[in-house]
Amino acid sequence: MPDAPFVPREITPAPPIGSSSPKGGTAPARPDNALGAAWMLMSVVTASAMVLAVRGMAEGLDSRMTVLLRSLGIMACVGVMMLSPSFRRSLTFSNPKLHLVRGGLIAVSTQFGFYAISNLNLSTATILSFTAPIFATLLAVPLNGERVGPRRWAAVAVGFSGCLIILRPTAEGLDWAMLSALLAAVLFALALALSRGIAVADGPAAAFVSANGIMALVALPVALPVWELPSGVGGWSLLALLVATSAARNVGDLQAYRHGDASVMGVITYARLVLIAAAAWVIFDEVPDGPTLLGGGVIIASTLYIAYRERAVARERRAEAARVAD
Repeated sequence: MPDAPFVPREITPAPPIGSSSPKGGTAPARPDNALGAAWMLMSVVTASAMVLAVRGMAEGLDSRMTVLLRSLGIMACVGVMMLSPSFRRSLTFSNPKLHLVRGGLIAVSTQFGFYAISNLNLSTATILSFTAPIFATLLAVPLNGERVGPRRWAAVAVGFSGCLIILRPTAEGLDWAMLSALLAAVLFALALALSRGIAVADGPAAAFVSANGIMALVALPVALPVWELPSGVGGWSLLALLVATSAARNVGDLQAYRHGDASVMGVITYARLVLIAAAAWVIFDEVPDGPTLLGGGVIIASTLYIAYRERAVARERRAEAARVAD
């Protein structure tokens, strides 16, 4: 959810300007949006390549097997990194139960997401993944006690109308791959809502390791009925690309949100839609239809407005807190 679509990313929100972070160090005195944008563009490119690798592997493997092989590949890299004492010291799990719940939700979200990528037009899968902020706004009320104003509720309603335009429900029902895409977004938003701040408390390395370790444990029994390994150099090359781009995307996200303003970085992520749509057209001869483009425009406008309002509300709260302090 989330993400490239449906692939978990471990973003550590920046602490207040000039404050010390929980893991030590000090946040930059002011955002460097140029540097942040460079890192976010790296994330956009690698995330797009990651989605294309998932679709490429779908031509020879079941999506459940792709999830397992990706998580095992990442954990193999983690095993090598564990040789470093400094990396081992960075792994702190202050709330193991929360790590388990979060990891389980991300694991199931990724199963649904990879299925959607494997079976949907890639533009449609990407657009539906951008509904995660809409679901996160809904979940913030019961789970975090957050107050959502009428303008954000209106944006949520508009976003759901965009979903309906894309889904085009009929008397015969809904397309299962599209429902899988939405379920992936819902579960990833739920994981973020339940574990807000876990990457800040324990560090991005711990959040990344726990999510991928649990994903491997969940994916193993799910993949057993369809067990099959990639065939030939091409299949293994796609797997290597998937693992490498997954790791690079996480680094890009972490550095982008560390250096740049979150609202600016969030807008840049929509460049994934352009890259993925262009690549899908060239490689897979896929062209999004009219309802997908219309619904996608509605969803993107809705999520951008939600992000704008969240930033405005946060600014108002900081100003009110400053007045109270004075």
